[in-house]
Amino acid sequence: MDETTGAVIIAPQVITTVVRQVAEATPGVARLANSFSGRMSRVFRGSRSASGVDVQVEDGAVTIDVYVVAMPNTALLPLGQTLQHEIHRAISDVVGMPVRMVNIHFADVQDLFDSPAPTT
Repeated sequence: MDETTGAVIIAPQVITTVVRQVAEATPGVARLANSFSGRMSRVFRGSRSASGVDVQVEDGAVTIDVYVVAMPNTALLPLGQTLQHEIHRAISDVVGMPVRMVNIHFADVQDLFDSPAPTT
């Protein structure tokens, strides 16, 4: 039986939500960055969502850029590798889409004396 059942369309906002949930649950992540300030905004030109996550879908595969503020005294390389692995796994398993690339950008390290931002 050869039946066409239609298409499944996943909005980029769904992918963004999954990425945010994974990133925010990862030890060592203080929060996702909303914007770069001053000098860094000139280095990283381009449009970026206010959520700290950029999602691009091309030919059915996803490329994700995540902008992170790390906790103080966190080793950044292992944190970045953990985020890449966990985000890749979540998108593959939960959303069911192939992942082309997960790029982690460390925008800042939270000041040791700043209290963490409240979560809502």
